[in-house]
Amino acid sequence: MNGSQKSDASIIETLRKKGYKATTQRIAICRFALRSRDHPNAQRIYDEVKKVHPTVSLATVYKTLRILREQDLIQELDLPESQARFDSNMKPHINLVCLRCGNIRDLDDLTAQEIVGRAAAAAKFTVTGQRLDLYGVCEKCKTRSRSTQSIKR
Repeated sequence: MNGSQKSDASIIETLRKKGYKATTQRIAICRFALRSRDHPNAQRIYDEVKKVHPTVSLATVYKTLRILREQDLIQELDLPESQARFDSNMKPHINLVCLRCGNIRDLDDLTAQEIVGRAAAAAKFTVTGQRLDLYGVCEKCKTRSRSTQSIKR
């Protein structure tokens, strides 16, 4: 089961296994981080959870994200000129990172998965994580840039 499919029961089990109380705030943080597909940063997770749990602290968000990382349920993406973002897609995939708007999109590509598998087999290496980031400009930003240029003409 990957991070985005974890049930509340398995979230509670994960927290308790690490010796943490499964508070409603921590469960909400886990739920949002594990189900979000847009690679949120800690501040965004905090802002979203705070809407439902106004007393949640940013420290609780960071501690909970650390637990999820330690359990290999999310990976932290340290990107150039950006706050750390969090990705619950733990399968081999490609992160498409827009350098203009900061959007990150997952591209599930069989070739990427095959490369990881072949490299691990050839080196007799047990893979515990991977990242393949491609940087560029997303379609939305390219379209926006074209319309801005045509207006200036």
